[in-house]
Amino acid sequence: MNNVSVVLARKNFPSVTVSPDTTVSEALTIMADKNIGSVVVMQQDNYLGIMTERDYSRKVILKGKNSTDTLVSEIMSTEIPSVKPSDSIEHCMQLMTTKNIRYMPVFDASNKLTGIISMSDVVKETILAQKETINHLQSYINS
Repeated sequence: MNNVSVVLARKNFPSVTVSPDTTVSEALTIMADKNIGSVVVMQQDNYLGIMTERDYSRKVILKGKNSTDTLVSEIMSTEIPSVKPSDSIEHCMQLMTTKNIRYMPVFDASNKLTGIISMSDVVKETILAQKETINHLQSYINS
């Protein structure tokens, strides 16, 4: 199975970033416009965290806060494990499953953010790998 760098290359979609002083409402609008479930919170070139739809529902809606007055920095997730481009998809799946998360930042060797990998990305990659295995087995059987 492939590693994270292959998935990020296939996505060919840069991470969408917001500053920590962005309102939750503004971030949600960006997420809706881009049809994504998370935004990366950055200050200059420094990674601070990720704001997800789950953060919004649990930390704004359920707590009775107002999304136009609440800043992304107040609700973002900061204790999320990260992966490297060379890490395997299996490793990502294990981390995401044990930590019950849907998005993880990807950092290169110089600790620069290179992307976000989602559970959806991991599932798609797993399905592609299984299809490839099936095709190889069918070719072997038919030869």
